[in-house]
Amino acid sequence: MKSLPDAHQSATHTQGMRRFLRNERVTPGKLGAPLLAQAQQASEGACDHAVLIMHDWSRINYNRHACKQDRVRMTHASDLGYELQSSLAVSDRHGDPLAAVAQNLVTGEAILSSWRASIPRPSGAQGVPNHLDELTERMAWIERNGQWQRPLVHIIDREADSVGHLRQWTAAGYGWLIRVKATSRVRVGREDHKIEALARELDYRLEQQVEYRGQHCQQWVAECPVQLARPARPKRLGPDGRRVPAEPGEPIEARLLVSRLEDAAGQVLATWYLLSNLPGTYPAATLSLWYYYRWRIESFFKLLKQGGQQMERWGQESGEAIFKRLLIASAACALTWRLMREQGTYAEAFKRFLVRLSGRQTKRARPVTAPAVLAGLNTLFAMLDVLAIYSIQELHDFARFAFPDLYQQRWGVV
Repeated sequence: MKSLPDAHQSATHTQGMRRFLRNERVTPGKLGAPLLAQAQQASEGACDHAVLIMHDWSRINYNRHACKQDRVRMTHASDLGYELQSSLAVSDRHGDPLAAVAQNLVTGEAILSSWRASIPRPSGAQGVPNHLDELTERMAWIERNGQWQRPLVHIIDREADSVGHLRQWTAAGYGWLIRVKATSRVRVGREDHKIEALARELDYRLEQQVEYRGQHCQQWVAECPVQLARPARPKRLGPDGRRVPAEPGEPIEARLLVSRLEDAAGQVLATWYLLSNLPGTYPAATLSLWYYYRWRIESFFKLLKQGGQQMERWGQESGEAIFKRLLIASAACALTWRLMREQGTYAEAFKRFLVRLSGRQTKRARPVTAPAVLAGLNTLFAMLDVLAIYSIQELHDFARFAFPDLYQQRWGVV
């Protein structure tokens, strides 16, 4: 938020935030712990069969913030900033986000984390853990530290199409649902097939209506039991500086799910090739819908960057301060999502009130959105501070002084 309209000066708020973020006793672990607890508590009432954990990576661009000396170079010299690695708990019932249970921020100096101590980072790319190697440790921490009442299902995009890591996760007993490349190979019987070729031979069933990029469409799903028998090809380098050779392993029993989205005219809008080790008690239609919910983590990143938090404009001068503030912002997101899940006449009236306070335009079909609720909460917070300092009569006097003619016409008070 910006400075509150209380009795303190703007500089006082800025200095207070600066001291808070620089306080060594305020650690990312302490700021992240309430988020994990919030997800655990919310999952008890918001989940039916499983808690979905969406994992993804997002770049935070600070290309023009030269004061941040620990920025990391991404793809080219002018692509500077930090990398955010997040795990978001989501309801399996309607795909509602619950809270970000574990997060990392990769800077040029360290890998900051809400779930373990920071790891110093050597200069350059060497020493930075592979995405999936780091994710394996994060998944283990989430499984081990959460007091979950329902099983977890880890859902990841195509970057997780790594048979070596899938073997590790299966051996550890984790449930997973991942998107794979169309050219990946699986085994059916004694023959290996490319997934895209195998998908053309399957029978599809219309399962449900979903929305894709603002368009209503039909989801068709096909399923086939497969084995992952190919050797793993690690990306790490050996002592000689060369990439380590392929590593054979035991075949993994899995389910191939093909989810196809079509518009009313039968035009294919998207095709997702999915693999999962979950048992057949979870229907193919359910798993396909759960992967569809994966896009909720993109809405989380949008809420941080564009939905009122405007993260890529923050002026803190170090990745550590940015990360602490990010965890506070994540708590604001969790509060917003909790309010979005509330049902009942009063809850709906309150959410519409927040949308009015936000001043944001919403679609008729979707009058209440998370960004509007978050912006409305900020305004409500400021209003409460104003009412604690100024009387109603003083506020009327201020308004009369600012626009006397409009004041009399609009509010009818002389």
